[in-house]
Amino acid sequence: MAAKANISPLHIADSARAIRHVFIRNLEVLAHIGTHGHEHGKAQPVRINIDLGVEDLARIEDKLDKVVDYEAITAKVRAIVGRGHINLAETLAERIAETCFEDVRVRTARVRVEKLHALPGAESAGVEIERESPKA
Repeated sequence: MAAKANISPLHIADSARAIRHVFIRNLEVLAHIGTHGHEHGKAQPVRINIDLGVEDLARIEDKLDKVVDYEAITAKVRAIVGRGHINLAETLAERIAETCFEDVRVRTARVRVEKLHALPGAESAGVEIERESPKA
């Protein structure tokens, strides 16, 4: 797999607005993605980064059900990728953001999708989106 991207940390957490920053860094998966003929029928490595602005409960009581579970988000990402071919990195990013909003505590989602073998001589190419929850 390619080297890790240098992504500077985002400052999403905000005590005044009661926002917690939940993130997943450099998740690499094999995805069936791309519009070109040579991209169909074979998986290629994709790197995914997710930053979530989450409602910050003052009392989490050291219980997993009181927080947004990044392991559950990762499982949902793997399920999206496992459903079959996706033409665009943009589509994958949108689907990931949508699944993050299934947890009503998630207020914002920033998703970066990088195809690691998209361009000769480039570490990666892709897209980053930021979305607000439709329930916010």
